[in-house]
Amino acid sequence: MMNFKRADRVADLIKAEISDILLKRVRDPRVAHVTITGVKLTDDLRSAKVFFVQMGESACSEETMTGMRKATGFLKKELGKRLQLRYVPAITFVYDESFGYGSRIDRLLEEIKEKETDA
Repeated sequence: MMNFKRADRVADLIKAEISDILLKRVRDPRVAHVTITGVKLTDDLRSAKVFFVQMGESACSEETMTGMRKATGFLKKELGKRLQLRYVPAITFVYDESFGYGSRIDRLLEEIKEKETDA
């Protein structure tokens, strides 16, 4: 049996709850197409980095980041209602660059494949 740290379990729970809150409760159009990709929580459960991507965009717009920052207080309040934690972690939003890297690698592989078939 694998042992997971409590921070990992709580991070998964926070990811699910923030995704649900953004989908159902936040009405800000700046965060309409945002998907939460992961949460990294400190071992003391006091601060959380929430990673997100904006669907249909290759990079995070300043407008989307502003919308996410504006929603932080509301999200923290909602998490406090939904989760039974002594402290609700401080939330910091970070744009997840890994999806951009993945699509770039896919494009490069396609270019290599095309060059091999042409040769």
